[in-house]
Amino acid sequence: MLYYLLRRAVFIPVVLLALTLMIFSLQMMLSPVQRLAAYAPGPEFLKGGSAQIAALIEKYGLDEPFLVQYKEWLGNVLSGNLGWSETARAPVSEALLDLFPATAELVFFAFIPSLLGAIWLGTKAGVHLNKGIDHAIRIFTIIGWSFPVFVFGLMMLLIFYGTLNWFPPGRLSQWAEVVVAGDAFTRYTGVNTLDALLNGNMAVFFDAIRHLIAPVITLTYVNLASMTRVMRTSMLETLRQDYIRTARAKGLPEKVVQNKHGRSNAMLPVVTIAGMELAYMMGGVVITETIFDYHGIGRFAADAASNLDFPGVLGFALYFALVLVVINLVVDLLYPLLDPRVKLA
Repeated sequence: MLYYLLRRAVFIPVVLLALTLMIFSLQMMLSPVQRLAAYAPGPEFLKGGSAQIAALIEKYGLDEPFLVQYKEWLGNVLSGNLGWSETARAPVSEALLDLFPATAELVFFAFIPSLLGAIWLGTKAGVHLNKGIDHAIRIFTIIGWSFPVFVFGLMMLLIFYGTLNWFPPGRLSQWAEVVVAGDAFTRYTGVNTLDALLNGNMAVFFDAIRHLIAPVITLTYVNLASMTRVMRTSMLETLRQDYIRTARAKGLPEKVVQNKHGRSNAMLPVVTIAGMELAYMMGGVVITETIFDYHGIGRFAADAASNLDFPGVLGFALYFALVLVVINLVVDLLYPLLDPRVKLA
């Protein structure tokens, strides 16, 4: 495994380099004037006349050949300079770092219940094939699979906020934002729930949880439905294998056969789909964050796209590519831990 890990670790920069080349090629489709916004903070840099704009284009080398500009841009990226985001009114790298804890907090509360719930429901459905519990789980997952995220999210917003006024949008109530911004509250991580616990402020903690419930339900249900379907199918296939029949013939308890021999071997496809779901969630749940006015990376990407904030969009693309590569590596390393028959060459 160590050799495989080292080989993949060496390969990661190659993949990222290819991705940066693709992303920069998309950027080169813009005019030099449009790309100038990536190098100059604020619109005041474009308020001058044509002579000043031409001077700025020459200053930043935006009229240079493709490879020269790519080398300069890659150097800036490696140094952490992703350009200026007019949407965030801050450098793109700074905006991504500031918003990452918000997305990580939302993903943490949504992904873990989705994964554990999918494993449990999928196992139950596979074991009790064509029985009442199997039909109920299939109906539950089909509904979740069929619902577009934005429709289900709007329903949650309408029910829990518009009708019941239980779970408002945003990350915190106005009074809680005042408390968090005050000198008596120390920001350790940027994760509201964790920082509230570290500060011993349970009022802010429960307010943060209150704002998380509706988007978490939305993400959990949609992802739970897709992963449960995969787990059920994999469980059905595993329970038909010869070694399962052999285990039963040896007189092993049915629970041992189902959980130790069946469920553990049915996990590989679920880990694959779970890794993909986690990557997309960590990449920014754009629709969910936009619906619930949750200011994370996904909301930033949506705002940057709607405002034609090209540095923000390209910075988000780089971040998403890095997340995909890293999570795919982690998923590959989990395979032999779940199934010793899998060898990493």
